[in-house]
Amino acid sequence: MGMTKEFKDFAMKGNVVDLAVAVIIGGAFGAIVTALVDKILMPIIGSLIGQSFDTLTADVNGVAIQYGAFIQAIINFLIIAFVLFMIIKAMNSTKKKEEAAPAATPEDIALLREIRDSLKK
Repeated sequence: MGMTKEFKDFAMKGNVVDLAVAVIIGGAFGAIVTALVDKILMPIIGSLIGQSFDTLTADVNGVAIQYGAFIQAIINFLIIAFVLFMIIKAMNSTKKKEEAAPAATPEDIALLREIRDSLKK
């Protein structure tokens, strides 16, 4: 089997395509969360504490440590982690329901079982 055919088979598997879609959607979702935190949540929190998070800095030996940006990154992470948790939880519950559902017996197997049962009688 040629290397190009192997690569094509690998690339066209459902898991690889799903992963590519997930990465693209994840990047877009990250941008949405960043905009939510930067433009909506942080101004609200800043107005409550009376200071903008962009200006939250500490001066240590002449070096400005911007801990406001660190707090924004933590909030971004928590929002993304929570949403991913909810998505995985929903996927797991769906998978459990699929596994719990009894598989339908194929028609030929059901017919063979009827024949077997009638022969036993």
